[in-house]
Amino acid sequence: MVTDMKQNNKITKGFWIKLVSAPILMFVFAVFIMPPIYDVFCEITGFNGTTGRVEAEQQYEVEEERKVEVSFFAMTMPGFPVQFGPKVNSMQVVPGKFYTTSYIAKNNTDKEVIGQAIPSVAPTDAALYFKKLECFCFNRQVFKPHEEIEMSLRFVVEPEMDERIKDVSLSYNFFKLES
Repeated sequence: MVTDMKQNNKITKGFWIKLVSAPILMFVFAVFIMPPIYDVFCEITGFNGTTGRVEAEQQYEVEEERKVEVSFFAMTMPGFPVQFGPKVNSMQVVPGKFYTTSYIAKNNTDKEVIGQAIPSVAPTDAALYFKKLECFCFNRQVFKPHEEIEMSLRFVVEPEMDERIKDVSLSYNFFKLES
């Protein structure tokens, strides 16, 4: 009888250790391990409208007769006191050629504001072929009081993009960072 009770206590103790450690391990996975894996997955696949990046201006086969309309959009999260918008609303681009455009941002406060822009491309099928060489979204932006700045974007639409895609939307959402 005493042996059975000791055996039951060992089983109960093991059960409680597993029960408590499972949520802790799930939390660690969700907070610390999953986000970097998800970011890499999105960059590779273009999932969730994530755009790609090129390190240097590459040579692409240019398709002069093919045109794609690229539209530019901008949003700011609530509490971000910066006016933000594209310099041009859209442009006709030829796949394989690099283009430069810019966004304008103005801090409307008497304080320094720090923010980060997050890009998104629609349709998601186009995201894998929309590559940026230079973008203000690569780094956090520091806005001095009442400062207006022009932030450049250099991009290419790769010719491998499905020819049925005639319109691409690039949208940025600016978030306020605390430091």
